[in-house]
Amino acid sequence: MNIREQLESLAEPGFQQFMAKLIPNIESKRIIGVRLPVLRKMAKQIAEEDWKYYLEKYSSESYEEVMLQGMIIGYIKEDIGEILRLIEQFLPKIDNWSTCDSFCAGLKQTKKYPEEMWRFISKYIYDQRAYFVRFSIVMIIFYYIDEKHIEKVFAHFDRICHTDYYVKMAIAWAVSICFIKMPERTMTYLKKNNLDDFTYHKALQKIRESRKVNKETKEKIKNMMRK
Repeated sequence: MNIREQLESLAEPGFQQFMAKLIPNIESKRIIGVRLPVLRKMAKQIAEEDWKYYLEKYSSESYEEVMLQGMIIGYIKEDIGEILRLIEQFLPKIDNWSTCDSFCAGLKQTKKYPEEMWRFISKYIYDQRAYFVRFSIVMIIFYYIDEKHIEKVFAHFDRICHTDYYVKMAIAWAVSICFIKMPERTMTYLKKNNLDDFTYHKALQKIRESRKVNKETKEKIKNMMRK
């Protein structure tokens, strides 16, 4: 049984329908309907075997097959040069927020090579391709909201001019996580920034929706809406 056949044997029709609604910008026929924990288990096994053959030869027709490739890259144990090469090959295959965010979450090698990965994502943060930009922003969310990078992060957010909805939502998400982790620094940024109104207001909304922000602070955030 090949990988595609394995995926189809593990499919859940109800879950397929759920995912099709959750990711409306890709064709529903591309979604087989396999849950993420199952994909991770398959990816880990392939990463321990002949992952090079899989990444070179196997199909990218379905959502799950592309997800599987991204997860494999996160599991392999290679030097950072090889990992970055594989990431670069994978990025053009990302065409939805779910694949992008799951891929970023799996790139745990970033913790071992933070500076190399920072330089890599910085190349794409002003790219014209929406999911290259979202990739860079989500990588920041998972690995770079810290004292060392926070001012560079805010500077990047102020300079991103991409109009794509999923880019704007990623920035809003990122700002909300910055607020949760570094509230004083982020409050200063919120009072003086170059974010467009949509992104700024979505960031405030996400902060107010967080269970990690107290009621009093949420009221202050509410009063920061632009007129």
